[in-house]
Amino acid sequence: MTRMTMIQALRSAMDVMLERDDNVVIFGEDVGYFGGVFRCTEGLQAKYGSQRVFDAPISEGGLVGAAVGMGAYGLRPVVEIQFADYFYPASDQIVSAAARLRFRSAGDFTAPLTIRMPCGGGIYGGQTHSQSPEAMFTQVCGLRTVMPSNPYDAKGLLIASIECDDPVIFLEPKRLYNGPFDGHHERPVVPWSAHALAEVPEGHYTVPLESARVMRPGQDVTVLAYGTMVYVSLAAAEETGIDAEVIDLRCLWPLDLDAIVTSVKKTRRCVVVHEATRTCGFGAELLSLVQEHCFYHLEAPIERVTGWDTPYPHAQEWSYFPGPARVGAALRRVMEP
Repeated sequence: MTRMTMIQALRSAMDVMLERDDNVVIFGEDVGYFGGVFRCTEGLQAKYGSQRVFDAPISEGGLVGAAVGMGAYGLRPVVEIQFADYFYPASDQIVSAAARLRFRSAGDFTAPLTIRMPCGGGIYGGQTHSQSPEAMFTQVCGLRTVMPSNPYDAKGLLIASIECDDPVIFLEPKRLYNGPFDGHHERPVVPWSAHALAEVPEGHYTVPLESARVMRPGQDVTVLAYGTMVYVSLAAAEETGIDAEVIDLRCLWPLDLDAIVTSVKKTRRCVVVHEATRTCGFGAELLSLVQEHCFYHLEAPIERVTGWDTPYPHAQEWSYFPGPARVGAALRRVMEP
């Protein structure tokens, strides 16, 4: 076991798969010689050569379109889109080609590609570097959508994604790259070296897709979160003193519905937390699923804590970011008699 940041864990996953499978290739904008804007691919081109880890033009549609063709012919491409905010030019290739290939070919072809995208805010990136577009992918049949919250899961989920025969959207909360962020921006940054989930096996292992993790067991209320909001929710539970069970969804779609239903039936209350905008965010689907499967067990209305329905602001970042105070207020509301 080695203590790693999330950046190091992601790099280790790609290193393991490049060595293990000659069909794995990695490409994107600046991922080769430069090692990626966040250094997730640093050193991989020097180790495996420029035919397996290489730079590509600034064309998200071209990146994903080429990857779909590679996957159909037996390769397992890992594509990096530099920020999730820039995936829009590749929407047609993701939705009409990658997600549909297995179905339109009656199973003759698959698109085993992984599209890595740094996402989320908390880094003063403004409206064009802070978006959380996960709901746009979970709505598309044929795609898997994954978002890890820690180094151990990041490596295991990325290896599982690369080995999967379906196209996987792999979203990486960039505020978590170097440490678990609880939403208290005024405090010193906490490094991963102080966290148990920074202990990562050096070799090959997988975290099963479609599996959630109970990050904090509790009896009073279930909190459904993913990405950075996992740590915000943990902080809110500690600060309010409410015995909340915090579930890290990890795989947004397909979803570990059994874990959600089991928890909500136990606690009889639910709070859904995500950083993306509120209207038609993934939290709306989670709320509906809880309502459908747990209605007769609920003792309070389901609460939803999200970003606001506005572009991510430059000047008022922490008014937009759903911090522990807003999550804590929601926890108190669901506990009211």
